[in-house]
Amino acid sequence: MDPIYNGMPAADLPAEGWRRPWSGGNGGNCIEAMKLADGRVAVRQSADPGGPALIYTAGELAAFIQGAKAGKADFLLT
Repeated sequence: MDPIYNGMPAADLPAEGWRRPWSGGNGGNCIEAMKLADGRVAVRQSADPGGPALIYTAGELAAFIQGAKAGKADFLLT
């Protein structure tokens, strides 16, 4: 497999291992995530499984989740 990079086609990542930890009940348009072997996390749009995958380090993802829990992303909902 080629090196994993941010924005790569999600179809170039393994097909197995994608999960839908967040589901908005919006007709199947969900965020899917997969933990990679090196500890990073790939995120893709379920409606476009071959589209680009965003690749985050564990630290980046932890900072986002902690910030969201603290209300720092609430502005995205309004």
